[in-house]
Amino acid sequence: MAEYSEASELGRVSAVPLSHISVEVGHFLMQDLVNGVDRIQRQFRRIVPLLDAFTRSAQAEFGGRARISTCFLVDDYFRPDTDPGVILDKLLGTAAECGLRIDYLAREAGCADVPEVVRDGIVRTPSIALAEMVRHRIVAEPDQGANGRRPPTAESGWLCNGKRATDQEPGAALHPVQEYRPPEEFGRRGHSIFLDVEMWDHPNPDADVPKWSCPYLAAIWQLLRLGMLRYEGRPPVEPQVWNRQRWPDRWEDLPSVMQLNANAKPFAAYRSLSILPMRYVGIEHAVRVILDHIQLDHEVVEQVVARGRAEDITVSRRVAERLEHHLLAGS
Repeated sequence: MAEYSEASELGRVSAVPLSHISVEVGHFLMQDLVNGVDRIQRQFRRIVPLLDAFTRSAQAEFGGRARISTCFLVDDYFRPDTDPGVILDKLLGTAAECGLRIDYLAREAGCADVPEVVRDGIVRTPSIALAEMVRHRIVAEPDQGANGRRPPTAESGWLCNGKRATDQEPGAALHPVQEYRPPEEFGRRGHSIFLDVEMWDHPNPDADVPKWSCPYLAAIWQLLRLGMLRYEGRPPVEPQVWNRQRWPDRWEDLPSVMQLNANAKPFAAYRSLSILPMRYVGIEHAVRVILDHIQLDHEVVEQVVARGRAEDITVSRRVAERLEHHLLAGS
């Protein structure tokens, strides 16, 4: 099987190196990382044998040379007031003790805003308002019969996978009593599973700066792991090799994605596998709804599909179908 470099078959957009599978090896709220190591140890010890099993499964599917990379996302967006050195030394130290390999370390805040990358005194990548960029690619499905009372998704930050209920909508002038209509999932199979997702809000009305939601940032995280985003034809986030001895005092001084393992396979992959505590099942459902409503660059989609075809891998054009999850009960 061939490995690919950053040469674009389609010319306009850069390609990114791709593994077969990107495995997210757990997740914690920042408060979990602050409060000792017991919870971290328990989760990592459960994940080590699972990672071995999923590695063997990938080798059975893609061959003995299957490209598998691991990653971990740190929850710094909602708790930027913590000390990176304390948190990361604890996290990575515990992973090493448990025998868990973390190839790439990423920051959740980096899914909102990508910091400028400077190497050798030259700006290699500009700062990018990534969450805002993706926001402009969200296309909500029109609800036939809507009366215009609800603001559109682009204004409200709410996105759903169907028609909302009518229980709080006033009737029209000629029909003051409106019959109740329950919510209905678009494309349902039998009964509906309706979901309404808040992607952002404005907690400070005096500042026009949205507060992005966890599901929305998680959707961007998945797009980065699948190599599906471009900014002016280039990937907005490229892993930076991290070999410094000391962590900075502020999270914002760290790259969005750091490569910790010099021999790691590519960060992005044809498929993503997330090993997460069961409590994230609702967030991951919301992520899939959001991904189904993001209009991706056609050339990027076709590029990845073509590259998969060259490796005898079927790659779905629907990006949500390239996500896998393993949920850990009781954690």
